Amino acid sequence: MSELLRCENLTKRYGSLVALDHVNFTLESGKLIGLLGPNGSGKTTLIKLINGLLTPDEGRILIDGIEPGVGTKKIVAYLPDNHFLNNYMKVRDIVAYFCDFYEDFRPELALQMMNHLGISENVALKTLSKGNKEKVSLILTMSRNARLYVLDEPIAGVDPATRDYIISTIINNYNPEASVLISTHLISDIESVLDDALFIQSGHITLHKSVDAIRSENGKSVDELFREVFRW
Repeated sequence: MSELLRCENLTKRYGSLVALDHVNFTLESGKLIGLLGPNGSGKTTLIKLINGLLTPDEGRILIDGIEPGVGTKKIVAYLPDNHFLNNYMKVRDIVAYFCDFYEDFRPELALQMMNHLGISENVALKTLSKGNKEKVSLILTMSRNARLYVLDEPIAGVDPATRDYIISTIINNYNPEASVLISTHLISDIESVLDDALFIQSGHITLHKSVDAIRSENGKSVDELFREVFRW
């Protein structure tokens, strides 16, 4: 495995609020990593920095050796935590848009997964349920042949059946030489598929270990340790 992402003294402030405070960590390729922390811990800020939507006040991020920008958009697939698709577009038009925008997009895979769910390519997004909209967004993201997939709360606010489908889609459709960084507070739902866990609290990385090491060293699951550390 090779280093895919590096954060060096990464710091981001919003006025007097320090969202990230000299964060240091690396991620290897070929891993599913949980980015775990309570609300306001810095997860979304970190994700936006990785995707070049924010710029750091100090430090830097390197993705496959380069800083976030035009070059990294070609290798990073990002699923934000808010609905980002045009509700008045039809599914086939959204697929065509992704084809035009991303060279690594696999339209056949996207349409195959949507067809499996009974989502017609001729339907407008506004007619779909919230759960199916979430599925379409995830399918589009996972249909890229990216090096790094960054998913911000992909299973929040959906029913358990949809959650199961989303998790299955994640683990079955990403490049095995790539990595997936998943931000979530629903740890028990994804723990079984994670390789590593990153705990973040008040802008600091407080733990970065393999899931197996956490279980063996602490005698408890990642979810149990999280609840203990953050008093859930």
